[in-house]
Amino acid sequence: MFENNVICKLLNIKYPILQGGMAWIGTAELASAVSNAGGLGIIGAGHMPPDALRAEIHKAKERTEKPFGVNVMLMSPFVKEVMQVVLEEKVPVVTTGAGNPGEYVPALKEIGTKVIPVVASVALAKRLVRSGADAVIAEGTESGGHIGEITTMALVPQVVDAVDVPVIAAGGIADSRGVAAAFALGAHAVQMGSRFVVSEECIAHPNYKELVLKAKDRSTVVTGRSLGHPARVIANKLSRRYEEMEAAGASPEELEKLGVGSLHRATHEGDVENGSVMIGEISGMLKDIKPVKAIIEDIVNGLPDTFKSIEANVD
Repeated sequence: MFENNVICKLLNIKYPILQGGMAWIGTAELASAVSNAGGLGIIGAGHMPPDALRAEIHKAKERTEKPFGVNVMLMSPFVKEVMQVVLEEKVPVVTTGAGNPGEYVPALKEIGTKVIPVVASVALAKRLVRSGADAVIAEGTESGGHIGEITTMALVPQVVDAVDVPVIAAGGIADSRGVAAAFALGAHAVQMGSRFVVSEECIAHPNYKELVLKAKDRSTVVTGRSLGHPARVIANKLSRRYEEMEAAGASPEELEKLGVGSLHRATHEGDVENGSVMIGEISGMLKDIKPVKAIIEDIVNGLPDTFKSIEANVD
């Protein structure tokens, strides 16, 4: 299975499954586990200083001989230094968010790194392909963390029709059915974040994982629209305070101050009431914590029955 998949060939991986590059919890532990299980693990650089990223890359190299990637937030204050680390360490794959990686593409291509931006619109996908992207990740608003406005179901086929590079679907995918749906929409692979949050190898605090497992279909809300960078989180004391301040017309500075350090409070300190619990809408489906290998094997092994079910419904 997947011997002829274009993403598997492009990235030299066994299964067309990428791990989302999640800040603070997309660490070497998780990334190497995903890569060792046949997918593509991704270290989430977030706002990491360059030395911290280099340490994570070295740790990943110690834990896996398989390809892995780094997700670079182009809004990071350390973006230039982070990109320099990526170049020096010859990271095989770079995914990017929050901007256009165009200025870095020539240097990355020179060392053979594959550049795969995350996009939330057709216009951005077309622009980044012109900048030299090897593939794009079309991420729907169902995703956790920072999001766009278009759903995965609507976004993926439009991006597929608009660009001539492989498309990876993200947002609301956590099992064989989601993967099959992504293929039906024209995607060549999937990216999953939320499902890997509740893996044994993810370093997120037990309180964070427990809240995700308790989530239902309507447990997440979106904050930060007034700032221009909305984020999906589980509703809690912090999100309610944020929504109240937004409704009252709080200044961007006040809202930014409220959010400073909130993700780390949740992921590392376990304060899931006053911290930001970023997770996708698919969290309502997540009911167990498993090793990464089991998560990926369950999805891959479940695909034949999923395709049979589809065939039975169209006969």
